[in-house]
Amino acid sequence: MFKISAFSRLSRVSLKTLRYYDQIGILKPRKVDHDTGYRYYSADQLLELNRILIYKELGFTLPQITQLLQEHITLENIQGMFQLKKSEIQQIIDTEQARLVRIEERLQLMEEEGHIETGQEIRIKEESARQFLFQTRYGGDEDIPSLFRHFDQSLTKEIRQMIQGPQVVLWREILGQEEKFELEIGYFLTCELQLPPYPFQLRTLPAEPMMATIAYRSNATFACKACVHLATWIEKNNYQIKENEAGRELYLPLSQEQDAQFIEIQIPILNR
Repeated sequence: MFKISAFSRLSRVSLKTLRYYDQIGILKPRKVDHDTGYRYYSADQLLELNRILIYKELGFTLPQITQLLQEHITLENIQGMFQLKKSEIQQIIDTEQARLVRIEERLQLMEEEGHIETGQEIRIKEESARQFLFQTRYGGDEDIPSLFRHFDQSLTKEIRQMIQGPQVVLWREILGQEEKFELEIGYFLTCELQLPPYPFQLRTLPAEPMMATIAYRSNATFACKACVHLATWIEKNNYQIKENEAGRELYLPLSQEQDAQFIEIQIPILNR
């Protein structure tokens, strides 16, 4: 048996917290000395405390934890809860990491204001009609990595064998929405598919005779500098962007050691 001070050191949980857990009945000491009032805990209560702390890390309130302890939740169920929480945390990490990259890039762009040179890396390309397997989602550039993770998890082995080339994103503005875009995310297919399996959609992207394109290497899903270069080039060369035609972005992951990807932005254009 351990005094509360020793139990606190072993568990890395403060005395104040242990006393509060005793007060609300979520973890009562194994023994209380009626003469001295000292609380004593046993070693196996470290495991009880560990379960409480797991529930707490998973986001449950103390009243909810009390109920869960009474229900004797299995290890398998707890592992399932952990996997869900892990996915939520990874999404937060990805979103915040993307935010940091965007801030850094926008700061670099501010430093280069008035010194933007364009032309050498921008090309006009013709794109043929392609069959496109996709899902429609809503969000911004920071959502793209997680959207593709969920997309890829739903792909069957047969469909994977029909995929050709990079990840593809089509961007559309949403009327009345200032913060989100309509995104069609998916892949081009190497052969004709008659019916898309659930939960996918299928359509043929039309041929585009003129696409203004810029390609670059990046560790983010968005490069504001590349967009500024592309817009400046379109304006200087007296083109106009086609209305009602979605812009495309193609993402080709590079090696894991490089921690980056090759991105191509494609904007359908017309002669003025």
